[in-house]
Amino acid sequence: MRRSLFQILLWLLPAEVAHNLRMSLLGFVGKLPTGKWWLKVCHAPATEGLEREVFGVHFRNPIGVGAGFDPNGDRLTELASSGFGFVEIGSVVPRPQPGTPRPRLRRIRTADSLIDNSGYPSRGLEHILQNVRKRNKHTQNIVIGCNIGHLTASHIEDTVKEYLRVFRNMYQYVDFFVVNICCNTSSKRFEPRSRDAILELIEPLFEFRRGQLDYRPILLKISPDLTQEEVDTVIDILIETPLDGIEAVAGSLKMGQEYGGAITGAMLTERAIEMVRYIAERSEHNYPIIGSGGMMQPKDVERMMEAGASLVALNTGLRENGFRLLKKASRAVVESENRKK
Repeated sequence: MRRSLFQILLWLLPAEVAHNLRMSLLGFVGKLPTGKWWLKVCHAPATEGLEREVFGVHFRNPIGVGAGFDPNGDRLTELASSGFGFVEIGSVVPRPQPGTPRPRLRRIRTADSLIDNSGYPSRGLEHILQNVRKRNKHTQNIVIGCNIGHLTASHIEDTVKEYLRVFRNMYQYVDFFVVNICCNTSSKRFEPRSRDAILELIEPLFEFRRGQLDYRPILLKISPDLTQEEVDTVIDILIETPLDGIEAVAGSLKMGQEYGGAITGAMLTERAIEMVRYIAERSEHNYPIIGSGGMMQPKDVERMMEAGASLVALNTGLRENGFRLLKKASRAVVESENRKK
């Protein structure tokens, strides 16, 4: 997919500067009298053939925005107006954290990929709550997910109660949760891989949910660097517990060893699709999967859906190739599904 002139100009800037500029311009456009209409006209795909029900939630479009793109939920109205099916905010942590020192995002220009050492900068739970509480007519039809992440400064023994704190406070304001067990973009990593460690993290969330009137789906976000045995452990947990699905995958430290960070973008595409296909086949296509990681081109999104993903979350693809990716990928998904009929 060829880049627009605006995207080429952004591509000349450092990756984090370019993203911050895009988000500032998005906010500016959203404040204009006809700004939201303009975003819809330019970016929103037709919904015919795209609507679907996933884990009991209605999505107008299976293509959404992944965690990290709008981590604090500051641009929910503008992203909704642009036609995305969902926005996954976060990673949400209990208190503000600055992330790692800049530069924390670097491009591998020859590979259409990013090196992520962000450390999950966040304005914290209270700021994000203010944003998700004030849904308006533009955000009523967009599904909002909450990605719960690890607070870098916390002690490991406090992690369970911190995840539960975010879950409890966000519960009535979002539509689904993603429990991030691949927090790998800071020097203090959090990547529980054993069955016991994962269950210790998610069982308190199941217990809280049992006492609520409304049901919120819970998914796990996993690393592309898991061994076959570790992937099987996650799938067994999916089958044997009230877990609702899996998001695969986060950035890869294994691929990024020589670069000193987690790899996202085109270098991750094949591994992400491979993992989604394996999870779907081993779970007999009975559970929802959000495909993420390496979705850079419309064909990538089409292949991810064919591999077994129920939804696709875009991040690096939007940063590097622009919002046009949404409309083109949506068209590719509809055409692919029509060919199968």
